Amino acid sequence: MKPDTTIAPRALRPALIVTVLALLLGLAGSFVSVMLAPAAAHASGGATASCTVDPATGCIQGSIRTSEGEPASGVVLQVAGPGGFEQTAEVDGTGRWALPVTEAGQYTVTLDTDSLPDGQFLTNAEQDERMVNATLGANAGVIFQLSETEGATTGGAQASSFSWDRVAQQFASGIRLGLLLALAAIGLSLIYGTTGLSSFSHGEQVTLGGLLAYVFANQLGMNIFLAATLTVVICAATGFLQDAAIWKPLRKKGLSLTQLMIVTIGLSIALQYAFQYFFGAATVRIQTANPTTVTLAGVTLTVQSYVAMGISIVVLVLTGLFLTKTRTGRATRAVSDNPALAAASGIDVDRIIRLVWVLAAGLAGLSGVMLGLVLNGVNWMTGLQILLLMFAAVTLGGLGTSFGALVGSLIIGVIVELTNLVLPGDFKYATALLILIVILLFRPQGIFGRAERIG
Repeated sequence: MKPDTTIAPRALRPALIVTVLALLLGLAGSFVSVMLAPAAAHASGGATASCTVDPATGCIQGSIRTSEGEPASGVVLQVAGPGGFEQTAEVDGTGRWALPVTEAGQYTVTLDTDSLPDGQFLTNAEQDERMVNATLGANAGVIFQLSETEGATTGGAQASSFSWDRVAQQFASGIRLGLLLALAAIGLSLIYGTTGLSSFSHGEQVTLGGLLAYVFANQLGMNIFLAATLTVVICAATGFLQDAAIWKPLRKKGLSLTQLMIVTIGLSIALQYAFQYFFGAATVRIQTANPTTVTLAGVTLTVQSYVAMGISIVVLVLTGLFLTKTRTGRATRAVSDNPALAAASGIDVDRIIRLVWVLAAGLAGLSGVMLGLVLNGVNWMTGLQILLLMFAAVTLGGLGTSFGALVGSLIIGVIVELTNLVLPGDFKYATALLILIVILLFRPQGIFGRAERIG
């Protein structure tokens, strides 16, 4: 007699228990990371990195990062100008600062060296003042460079920029980025594995998680645990609604994967501008306190970073156990391998795909919350900025393989952060595109890509 492989509601219980447990552990980690941070914000009385130019307003702005490439959040700058103008600006969680001015002329920007992070020094310390000509209706940029060596000059900093301590710091940052990236990339890989669809709107699920956490915790003043819980639940619900209202009806109509991919691109653009409309272009912070740093084995990271990395490992392990040890997880992999054969075996393919969308959206939302806490800020383009990294990770690991997405995310995270040793600032993200091209040229199936997918 042919064995009954139908996925009954009772069979879903172990999978749902594991999934809920993984998400709750992630939420608990987010809560702990915030509770361990300082309880009060740094009261600077200055401006944030939000400034919009218009015919009557100009913007003086810039970005400041540590020698390791991390945002130098909390650094204070004094700006003086015509008509007795005196204002204070503070570097936000993305490393940027901005200050609006309403009168054209020459302004003096002075960096407060006492506000620099521990172990960081201003390159060319005697030049802590910068002169800039501000024009109404335009942006004026100011550059300050930091070094880990006191008294370093611009040329000397470049010559001595490489050190094994810096390599260790960047490697740790790469592991952190890889783990947080994996939370979102695994969902993207599962969606591709079960439906064949490359979802370009998956990055916006990450953005949604960060912005919802900001609304609940920062704007509404909710307890961070309750805020994070609501965030992940709502994000998971959006995955359910997306499949019920968009993807399942389109699949039933027989649309090609190319047409469905175009729909995801349109949805991505629509969500980006919806986020910008409701939240603006500025970076917002889930927590208003400046993060506390901890140094272990010569590597300095924030408390939130250490906790987020630990929670990510737990959630990823539980996700792996769900895929390999539960009946629904095995059914998910069966659908990924051959949907027609899985359906013929009695597996409810539509139910599995619906569960994958819910799980993927929930993990992406959790990733958004953690990224918002670790990077100390989130904006309407956060998901778009890491979307290329996610695609590079799943392509490197093997399209449709969740374990491949994990390995690919770790490799991409480390390579991207180590690139910062030779490339400045956000140029490091361009390496993801280069990696993606090389993979497609020499091993398009990825590391774990083969005829029979695993995970």
